[in-house]
Amino acid sequence: MKDYHINIFFSDEDEGYIADIPDLECCSAFGRTPEEALAELEKAKQAWLESARAAGKAIPVPSYRPAIYQAVS
Repeated sequence: MKDYHINIFFSDEDEGYIADIPDLECCSAFGRTPEEALAELEKAKQAWLESARAAGKAIPVPSYRPAIYQAVS
């Protein structure tokens, strides 16, 4: 089974790391380190999925993949 793509980036505004799952609307988490942000995102993902199931909403199939560019010389 494919899993959801995760972005992790540093936020100057928040002075920490943000992790998010593009396929799950508004599913994101904060951490002081990338590892902490990822651990918090795993909790947020489980809560997001449980809430969607409880509300009878569709669970998106993992589909987001970032574009990868290569320089051609």
